[in-house]
Amino acid sequence: MESQQRKTNVFMFPWLAHGHISPFLELAKTLSKRNFNIYLCSTRVNLSCIEKKVAEKYSHSITLVEIKVPTLPGLPQNYHTTKNLPSHLMPTLKTAFDRSANNLSKLLKTFKPDLLIYDTIQPWAPVIASKHDIPAVAFVATSATMTSFMLHRYKYPGTEFPFKDIYLNDHEDGNLVHLIQSSENHYKGKNRFFECLKRSSGMILIKSLNEIEGKYIDHLSLLAKKKIVPVGPLVETTTTTTILEDEHSHIIEWLDKKGFGSTVFVSFGSEYFLSKEEMEEMAHGLELSGVNFIWVVRFPVGEKTSVEEAMPKGFLKRVGEKGLIIQGWAPQVQILEHPSIGGFVSHCGWSSVMEGIKYCIPIITVPMHLDQPVNARLLTEIGVGVEVKRDGSGKLVREEVARVVKEVVVDKGGDFVRKRERQLSEKARMREEERMDGVVEELLQLCRKRKNIIRPQINGLLIPKVVEMTPNAVLSMTKSK
Repeated sequence: MESQQRKTNVFMFPWLAHGHISPFLELAKTLSKRNFNIYLCSTRVNLSCIEKKVAEKYSHSITLVEIKVPTLPGLPQNYHTTKNLPSHLMPTLKTAFDRSANNLSKLLKTFKPDLLIYDTIQPWAPVIASKHDIPAVAFVATSATMTSFMLHRYKYPGTEFPFKDIYLNDHEDGNLVHLIQSSENHYKGKNRFFECLKRSSGMILIKSLNEIEGKYIDHLSLLAKKKIVPVGPLVETTTTTTILEDEHSHIIEWLDKKGFGSTVFVSFGSEYFLSKEEMEEMAHGLELSGVNFIWVVRFPVGEKTSVEEAMPKGFLKRVGEKGLIIQGWAPQVQILEHPSIGGFVSHCGWSSVMEGIKYCIPIITVPMHLDQPVNARLLTEIGVGVEVKRDGSGKLVREEVARVVKEVVVDKGGDFVRKRERQLSEKARMREEERMDGVVEELLQLCRKRKNIIRPQINGLLIPKVVEMTPNAVLSMTKSK
């Protein structure tokens, strides 16, 4: 019986960002239902945000493990997270994270997991795991499209990406070059992200679906020279009833008064803050569209700005009951589930993309930076998104915002998008069990090899190739040390 079999112990180690911790947690939930024990490791400030979610249903199979990250000048413990972190402190956070390597080693020695699943910021994690004879696999929480696009640029600079539907506009291209070359993204002179892929043990897990990104998953496998294993959308499952009793119940009550598919949900993620100009153009665009909207507005910590001050003069009064503005955090999944939502104005962060597709909400794409422009082009290519085009200098234009919102919601342009999303979601659901069976088998095979392999190092670096050796050879090498 499976219940009588020894469980496989997996240590998960995401980067200190909610957009990374969330998919790791969803993967942990999925694996915990399939005879895995999970140790999910992060800083105290990040763990405090997910403790309740774990305690409700998964306390028997998911253990939260705190890692101590050094306190550096300007970076107290409450800043050991990217959430609300001032941008100038991001390099400091990465430096502090790098200096927690010894603490990771102590944790691996204590918990003795069968496998480490690590993120793409810490190339030192698989090296440490190898010293404890623990196989380590990278988990990529961004799209295969963006990952292959970046890796292609990195390996073959100046050459065209082989898929013409994926491109960057002139005002976006410099951002990608900066992302690849930025000193923030380097560790000991090497690109963090690509080193993490390189050091993964034979395969790379990715938050994706073959139904959405099949050809880009294949291309990434060729570029990385590893098997790419998609683990699914990893979207949090919940119901609107879970928030009716808390401080956000007024949101559902407001939505209940709106007609079917009549409202757009507007959110740009937890780590991007609109400039004053972008805020004004978005506000005027929503007003011009005449469509109902829920807009989640965020400001950097320490910035003493109110919603009233940030919006155009008289905007709140003019839109009245047609608009609901929420400052800070909103229950995104529950909002997207509501039948009144007919469009999702999104920055195209990958988790938001997956949520939009799962709940069959047409995505009105307004990419801002990082992977978002590439994700937006993918959505256009597969027919589940409509992009708000910027002007030649890369600025948002209110008339274009209004035009696309009206096209999707008022003129029923979103009907085709919704149909396409339903097709993709249905295909993904039909293969969900088969896909996860494959993921589990890949992980278990890697763990089984652990007892009879030596994973060599050269100058302290993990060599991904597995070298099979007899038990006597292993014993001989151990004694020689």
